[in-house]
Amino acid sequence: MPKMKSNSAAKKRFKRTASGKIKREKAFRSHILTKMSPKRKRNLRKSAILHSADEGRIKRLLGQA
Repeated sequence: MPKMKSNSAAKKRFKRTASGKIKREKAFRSHILTKMSPKRKRNLRKSAILHSADEGRIKRLLGQA
C-alpha cells in the first residue's frame, strides 16, 4: 500500500498546536481594508482554533488521521 499524501494547500494553511488542536488564520484580511475599523483589522491579525466539527476533515488532509 502506498503512503498517504498530505494536501499541500492544507499544510500551508493549518498548524498543529502542542495539545493537538489545529490552528488557523482568519479570513478577510487581504484587500479593501480602508472601510474596516482598526479594531476589526487588529482582531483579524490573531489566529484562531479550528472548530471541532471541521477537525477530522482537516486532520485527514494533513495526513494525521
